[in-house]
Amino acid sequence: MADTADTTPGRRPDRDGEGAHDDRRPGRDGGGAHGGGRRPVPTRKASWRYIGPGIVVAATGVGAGDLVATLVAGGRFGYTLLWAAVVGCLVKISLAEAAGRWHLATGRTLFDGWRSLGAWTTGYFAVYVAVWGFVFGAAAMSSSALPLQALFPDVMDLKWWAVLCGLAGLAFVWFNRYAVFEKVMTILVGVMFVITLYLAVRVTPNLGRAFAGLAPVLPDGSLIYTLGLIGGVGGTITLAAYGYWVNAKGWTDTSWMKVMRLDNRVAYLTTGVFVIAMLVVGAELLHSSGIALAKGDKGLLDLGGILEDRYGAVTAKLFLIGFFATSITSLIGVWHGVSLMFADFVTHVRSRGATATGEAVAAGVRERSLPFRAYLLWLTFPPMALLFLDQPFGLVIVYGVIGAFFMPFLALTLVWLLNSSRTPAEWRNGWLSNGVLGAAGLLFLVLCVQQVRELPW
Repeated sequence: MADTADTTPGRRPDRDGEGAHDDRRPGRDGGGAHGGGRRPVPTRKASWRYIGPGIVVAATGVGAGDLVATLVAGGRFGYTLLWAAVVGCLVKISLAEAAGRWHLATGRTLFDGWRSLGAWTTGYFAVYVAVWGFVFGAAAMSSSALPLQALFPDVMDLKWWAVLCGLAGLAFVWFNRYAVFEKVMTILVGVMFVITLYLAVRVTPNLGRAFAGLAPVLPDGSLIYTLGLIGGVGGTITLAAYGYWVNAKGWTDTSWMKVMRLDNRVAYLTTGVFVIAMLVVGAELLHSSGIALAKGDKGLLDLGGILEDRYGAVTAKLFLIGFFATSITSLIGVWHGVSLMFADFVTHVRSRGATATGEAVAAGVRERSLPFRAYLLWLTFPPMALLFLDQPFGLVIVYGVIGAFFMPFLALTLVWLLNSSRTPAEWRNGWLSNGVLGAAGLLFLVLCVQQVRELPW
C-alpha cells in the first residue's frame, strides 16, 4: 500500500528539513520509549523554533462561526463570560495534548487507536467524514467568499467567489507538502492576530470590567452561551487532526513530547487571544450600544458596517481582511488535516487489521496518496451543488446529529485509550488529565443534546 510506514531503523532527515532524528519508534507491544529492549530515547528541549503544528490547529479550529458566537456572547453579556473563554482554551489544550501524546507515545495514529476499540468506531467515522465533509465544504467556501464579495462587490456573485475559494484551497493543498502549508498558515495567523488585537485596542476596552469578567458567574439566560464558549471555539475535528500534523512535522516518538506540549500551549494561547479580543469588541461595540448581529457568518458583515460607521473605511477593510484570513485558514486546514485522517482511515479499512501498522508514515507519502486526494475532491466539488441549491432538509439534520456527537466521541475515546494498556504506562493519563478530559466529555454531551434539540426536525 502507498502509505504503509517505513519502519526500517536508522536516521533520516526531519520532514520539515530541520535536522535528523532517530526513526526507531515504539511499537504496539506497549513498551514505549524504553520497552522491548530499546535504549532510552533522548528528550529534545522544548524550543520556540520548532513551533508549527499548534499554529496550524489554532488557525484551523477558529472559524468565522466561532467569531460570531464570541461576538454575540460579548454583545449580550459584556465581559461577564470572559472566564468561560479562558476555560474553553484550557479544555482544548488538554484535548489536543492528549491526541498528540497518543501519536508520540504509541507510534500509532489516532484512527488506529479508535479502531482498536471496536468496529463501531469505523462505522461512525465513515458516516461522519462523508456527510460532515459534504456540508462543511459548502459552508467553508461560503464563509471565505463573504469578505471577498464585501471587499470587491462589483467583481462577481457570492457563489462564484465561493467556487473560486474552493478551487484555490484544492490547488494549494494538492500541490504543496506540509512544510509549505505550515508556513502559509503561520502567515495567515499573523494577519488574524494583528487585526484582532488592533480591533480590541481600537474599541478602547474597559480593563476593570475585563478583569472582573474572569470571575466565574452565570447571568440569567447565559448557560447555553457559556457552554458554547467553553466547548465551541476552536473545538472541531481539527483537534483530532493535531496528531497527524505532529507526525507530518517529523515528530514521531517520545523525544518530541516536551516540544509538542509547548507547541500545543502556544496554539491555544493564540486561540485565547483571538477569542478574548473578539469578546472585547462585542462587549464594547455591541453590548454598550444594544446592537444585535445577524445569525451566522453574515453577522461579521454587519460588524464590518458598524466598524465603518464608527471608525472609518480603513478599519472596516482591515476587519474584512482578518475575516477572510480566519475563514480561509479553516478551509485549507480542514482540506489538509481531515484528508490526512481519511487517508489513514482508508489504509486501515483496506488492511482489515492484517498489515497496517498505524505508525507515522514517511514524509509526504500520505499527502500524495489516492485517498488523500480523493477526499480533497470530495470536500471541493460535490459541496458546490449546495452553493446553488438550498441545503436538503434531511442532510442538514444528519449533519447536525453526527457533528454534535464528534466532540464527546473524541474526548471520551481519548480517556479510554490513554488509560489502557494500549498506551505505555509512563505516558498514560494522570488524575488532572482524566479530570479535564472527563469534564470535557460531559460538557460536550450536554452541548450535543442541546444542539440536537435545536435541529429543524
